[in-house]
Amino acid sequence: MKPNYKNWMPKGMIWSFAAGTAIALVLTLIIGVGWLKGILLILALVLAGITVWTVLMYRAFSYDGKRKMSRQIIDGVAEYINLPEGGRCLDVGCGSGALAIAVAKRNPQGRVTGIDRWGAEYASFSKKLCEDNSKAEGVAERTAFAQGDALKLEFPDGAFDAVTSNYVYHNIPSRDRQAILLETLRVLKKGGTFAIHDIFSKEKYGDMQSFVKKLNDLGYEQAELIPTDNGRFMSPWEAKWMALSGSALLVGKK
Repeated sequence: MKPNYKNWMPKGMIWSFAAGTAIALVLTLIIGVGWLKGILLILALVLAGITVWTVLMYRAFSYDGKRKMSRQIIDGVAEYINLPEGGRCLDVGCGSGALAIAVAKRNPQGRVTGIDRWGAEYASFSKKLCEDNSKAEGVAERTAFAQGDALKLEFPDGAFDAVTSNYVYHNIPSRDRQAILLETLRVLKKGGTFAIHDIFSKEKYGDMQSFVKKLNDLGYEQAELIPTDNGRFMSPWEAKWMALSGSALLVGKK
């Protein structure tokens, strides 16, 4: 049995833009002349460009393709999680289970819990998919998956030895994503480690350097922000055309 981690660029999105392009082109051909024809032609060109972009994204993120950026990122984040004997890790926004499973494979002495809301925008991701993938990877006995809300985690303070997440919080509509980070860190026990990867741009998160300083002032150890859009996980050019500029790892010890 082979794991299927799907793709971060949903096929449904690609087909939607492709269909929109086709419809706009057909309407352009039907309408003879006039301003409406010009608008439809511009719309068709824009949709065609977006379609090409989504296809390129799909190819880059594919686990079976040549670039395999998703695998590079997942493995890179998992490297920062080292559990003690019997330790527990929480993966917030586990999607298809890729990061939770990667952490479990690197830490056979511990257990990993993955939570997600598995929304309609990623309809191909599900709890069952996570469980099937964990079985395929041989870590089913050391992983568990459940519905969860990153804004209000249903776990007590200090419940986990490590917390991790990958490209999740920037997708959550919020005026204060730093508060979401603090909610994740709430369930981390003293001495526990964290590795959270996201697009930590100022537009999405505000001043993250001040946030890191805040963590250090609160007594966190080695809290730092490590850029990953400078060649660590992707080249600067890839980060720009993929709209991933600002990608970084928030790592440290509580």
